[in-house]
This record gives sequence, structure tokens and C-alpha cells, in this order.
Amino acid sequence: MTAELSRFKVKEGKNETVDHWMGFLNEHMEKVLLTLNDEKMFVETIFKEEIGGTTYLYWHSVQGQGGAELESSSHEVDKKHMAYWNDCIDSSYESVDMDAQVVMIQEKVRGAMD
Repeated sequence: MTAELSRFKVKEGKNETVDHWMGFLNEHMEKVLLTLNDEKMFVETIFKEEIGGTTYLYWHSVQGQGGAELESSSHEVDKKHMAYWNDCIDSSYESVDMDAQVVMIQEKVRGAMD
């Protein structure tokens, strides 16, 4: 099991598109959740923050081992998700991966992840 938190910079002028992207994911949650199963993704949360006029998205996830890669997904919702990513995320900004210090997951939840 892996717990991650990473920060990505949104391209300038793409805040409205990001809002559409997050709306798309929320509106298609039933299909999104089906794709998470393939990825062995137990928890995935996206946070948004603005610092000094720059917008950042943070991905938090708890994932099992051996899941499918998002980039190889045949699900239409994943293809749309990746199109939004390519349109909105600034690839010239090196993502920041936080260093997990403690992962607190109750045994009954952890047991359901196996």
C-alpha cells in the first residue's frame, strides 16, 4: 500500500477549465469509481489551492500494489481526465511529492484494502 500527496501547478489562464474538469469528475463519479478499482486506488482526493495568484492542484491517494496505470486505461472517463490534465497542468513545473511521515488507517479499513 502506498499513500501519496503531490502538488501540480495549473497553467496560467486555465482556472475555469480546471473548474470544468473537477465538475466533470464529480458529475461522472460512478464511472470514475469503476476506474479506481482497476488502479487498486482505494482513496483519491484532489485539492485546489491558490498562492500569490497561482493555482495548484494536490492529489492525495492511497493505492494498493499492482494496479493498472491511468495512462493505459480504456475507460472513456479516464481519457477525458487525461485530456483535461494535459490541457491544464503545467509540465514545466516539477511536481512536488510530499514525504509521508505517518499513515494512519484503521485495521478494519486496511483489511478491506487487501
